[in-house]
Amino acid sequence: MDLPRIIGHRGAAATAPENTLASFRTAAAMGVTMVEFDVMLTRDDRAVVFHDETLERTTDGHGRLREAPLATLIGLDAGGWFEPNFAGEPVPTLEAVLGLLQGLGIGANIEIKPTHPSDTRTAEIAIAVAAGLWPVDRPPPLLSSFSRRCLQVAEELAPTWPRGLIVDRLPSDWHEAAQALGLSTIHCLHRHLSPVVVAEIKRTGLGVVAWTVNELERAETLWGWGVEAVISDVPDVLQEG
Repeated sequence: MDLPRIIGHRGAAATAPENTLASFRTAAAMGVTMVEFDVMLTRDDRAVVFHDETLERTTDGHGRLREAPLATLIGLDAGGWFEPNFAGEPVPTLEAVLGLLQGLGIGANIEIKPTHPSDTRTAEIAIAVAAGLWPVDRPPPLLSSFSRRCLQVAEELAPTWPRGLIVDRLPSDWHEAAQALGLSTIHCLHRHLSPVVVAEIKRTGLGVVAWTVNELERAETLWGWGVEAVISDVPDVLQEG
């Protein structure tokens, strides 16, 4: 698939509160053409864009996200923790994020973040929402996950959409998994990549995505090895290269 060199991590997470509409607008203003973000389910099975299993770090709420209904989440402040200017920024639904990205004209890397035992359910709902909203005349979102079960659901429900397996370190059975799941990309923690590992992946025709890269020198090294895209909290810094 045709990936941009820089993908905004949760929008532009170093400049605006992660996984919020403000963060995606900030990334777009920086010239980013694709953003990565996380999708989880509420208690009433609504897909929301959120990273942690618990609410405390990035909102003024408490408890587990999976145990909170959407009506509770939309009343939380997901921006004030980052900076007072962002106070009142809501936890966005997946529908709201996809609508915004279409208006901004930028692509999506949707990371499906399941919470056991809701992994396949998360994938099913997130893909149904995205498939119902994403324009057929635009390149489809890249669906990624640490969960192979989620990617299997993605293959079944959206077979023409690209899929990426997220790993810390390249597992020994990565090639078998890539074939079984019909992967397009491998997303690897950047410090566990090397020229040999990148070349090994690319020989199979897969793209390599590195996360999370916040230094220009490191990004340039990875691009030099053949990494297609780096996911970054500071896309504006990397664009200087």
